[in-house]
Amino acid sequence: MDKRTFWQYYISQLKRGHLIIFTFITTDDYNLRQIKILLFIVSFTLFFTINGFFFGDDSMDQIYEDNAIFNFLFQLPQILYSSIVSSVIDIILNKLTISEEQILEMKKEEDIEKCKQKANKIKNCLKLKLIIFLILSSILMLFFWYFISCFCAVYGNTQLILIEDTFISFGTSMLYPFGLKLIPAIFRIPALRAPKRDKKYLYKISLLLNKFL
Repeated sequence: MDKRTFWQYYISQLKRGHLIIFTFITTDDYNLRQIKILLFIVSFTLFFTINGFFFGDDSMDQIYEDNAIFNFLFQLPQILYSSIVSSVIDIILNKLTISEEQILEMKKEEDIEKCKQKANKIKNCLKLKLIIFLILSSILMLFFWYFISCFCAVYGNTQLILIEDTFISFGTSMLYPFGLKLIPAIFRIPALRAPKRDKKYLYKISLLLNKFL
């Protein structure tokens, strides 16, 4: 039985679900450090590129009217949209790099032969996931480099605004995990602490939320 307190479980979720904490602070997991750093680089570049996509004609007209000065209120919807889109794509990339869950499941197996079989399956699965991630991240980085280079060459006066938008949207995406990761814990802990073990539905909800938040 999971005997962790509410805050211990919440912190463990942040260590897995917050990009900066996961990459640079969490050291006691079963994920490759090099892959975590690569994921961080791809994720940040993704935010940069998605922000560039949201610069349309209206944005350019407003920038011209503001004399290329950053207008936070006008840029706010663009920042939020790019943050959401980038975060969704980032979740998909994250699923291709995480190896901790499968390794922990293997460690729960008590039968040695079954454990060996699981280990081989997990090894092959992780190899495939990492190959897909490396190919996908390479393609994405090439596209990001090409798009950002073209954008900065064509819209030279908006480079600073693009950088400001990127850092704000990236910073925003680093804040909401502190709230989102509370939600699975709110359902999970009461379910495990129920005296009659009659709140299994809460536990199932927490597992479902944990997969998507």
